[in-house]
Amino acid sequence: MDSAFAGKGKDHPAADRTRRTAVWSLIVVPAQAGTQWARPMRERNPCVYILASKRNGTLYVGVTSNLVKRVWEHKHNLVEGFTQQYGVHTLVWYEMHETMESAISREKAIKEWKRAWKIRRIEEFNPTWQDLYGSIC
Repeated sequence: MDSAFAGKGKDHPAADRTRRTAVWSLIVVPAQAGTQWARPMRERNPCVYILASKRNGTLYVGVTSNLVKRVWEHKHNLVEGFTQQYGVHTLVWYEMHETMESAISREKAIKEWKRAWKIRRIEEFNPTWQDLYGSIC
C-alpha cells in the first residue's frame, strides 16, 4: 500500500493496488470534438469533470490526472474548500484528454461558460444526472 494512502481506509481506490480492473468508458479526443470511443480507463488519465450537489444544483468544474482517486477524495470530504462546503459530491460529467495541458485548457474554458451551457452539456452526456462514479471505478 502506498504511504500516501495510509489511513485513508480500505475503500480508497488506491489502497489496494492488487485490485486493478479494466473499466471501459466514453472518451472524447479534444482534436476531434464529439468523437467518442471506448478504451480502458487507465489509472493516470488527464480529465476534466463536473460534480453536482443534486440535479440542477451547485456545480463544480475540476481537472485531474486520476479521476477515480479525485472523485473519491471529494466524496469523502478530503478536499477542503468549495465541494466540501457546499456538498458537491456527485460526478455528473467528465471528458478524458490526451495531455494534461489540453485538460487544463478545457477546464479553464468550461469555467467561463454560462451555467445553462454546463447544464446542457451534462444533460447531453447524462440526462438523468446519475452519479457516474460507479461506472469509472
